[in-house]
Amino acid sequence: MQRIRCDERVDWRETAEKVGFEFHTIDGERYWDERAYYAFSMKEIEVDLEAATGELDKMCGELVARAIVDDRIMRVLRIPERFWNWIAASAKRGDASLYGRFDLRYDGNGPAKLLEYNADTPTAVFETAVFQWMWLEQAIERQIIPKHADQYNSLHEHLIEAWRTIGGGRKLHLACMSDNSEDRGTVAYLQDCAHQAGLETAVLAITDVGKTPKGAFVDLQGNPIELAFKLYPWEWMLREAFGSSLPGASTQWVEPPWKAILSNKGILPLLWAMFPRHPNLLPAYFDDDEGAASLGTSYVRKPLYSREGANVELVVGGSAVDSDGGPYGAEGFVRQAIAPLPQFDGNYVVLGSWIAAGAPCGLSVREDVSPITKNTSRSLSTEIIG
Repeated sequence: MQRIRCDERVDWRETAEKVGFEFHTIDGERYWDERAYYAFSMKEIEVDLEAATGELDKMCGELVARAIVDDRIMRVLRIPERFWNWIAASAKRGDASLYGRFDLRYDGNGPAKLLEYNADTPTAVFETAVFQWMWLEQAIERQIIPKHADQYNSLHEHLIEAWRTIGGGRKLHLACMSDNSEDRGTVAYLQDCAHQAGLETAVLAITDVGKTPKGAFVDLQGNPIELAFKLYPWEWMLREAFGSSLPGASTQWVEPPWKAILSNKGILPLLWAMFPRHPNLLPAYFDDDEGAASLGTSYVRKPLYSREGANVELVVGGSAVDSDGGPYGAEGFVRQAIAPLPQFDGNYVVLGSWIAAGAPCGLSVREDVSPITKNTSRSLSTEIIG
């Protein structure tokens, strides 16, 4: 694993805007950064990352199977009890998942370690599946990188395959918070993947999802929503005014209800308890668990519900040395052993290992001058060099 500096394409901004990548710059700072890329060997990709991702996905499946028959697990995850049977039914049916992203600590030496699992609303999918592939092709063509360069990236193809399987000829509605450019871009890309899978689609704001007096979900024209992709977290969905109608409605949701179990930092201590000392896991405990004392006075403290580093604290010697604000924490916290992120040229690096259509299929890189990865952390491309 190396960070290799390189020339950027002089027209990369114009290229980004041409393909709908509106959020390439955030608050005046570049989010997409191609002044360098991360290179990996084939062994690192296949053995250390792809195989580890498949193993983590399998372990998460075992956790879901255990959670739906163990009220204690559902309770510590703070999932409202009125939804337990509905979530269990979704898991037992095997409701299909579209995608997910495991965030990993990895530096090319030793096994990758799970930092967290973005199981429900992972973003960075467009820049991973499409824009970094465009970079690879154009960088080869313009002799920025070696002509034999390759990339571990079949995310786009797997997303199309997943939609083809999930769709079943039905119309797909895609909903998000329409005032967020990244969310709009993500939904537009996933809509395009669904089109390529042969599905009819419609996009609407999450606030425009309607409900009939009988509790069925409909769009603004009153058409029933049979199949819905929601870029809106399950913990918010369950607490919305319409949440009580979810179990009784016929709508199939993507991600499925059972992902409410996995889109929760509480899975970190639960996985550690189920698979102690697993090479791809870090020791983790619930904040009020007596086992948390084994981590000493240095650890990472994370809310059960959190996105893009919000309300995460890096505690060293009993004091928070880095933290990021946000609205989370009332639901409780977990503590995870510190695994210092590797630094390349002064940048802290986190890898995102993607799974779609049930298979590991791509890699993304985020870097920041801070050890806490945030919404504004830069996104860089990857390459296989041998």
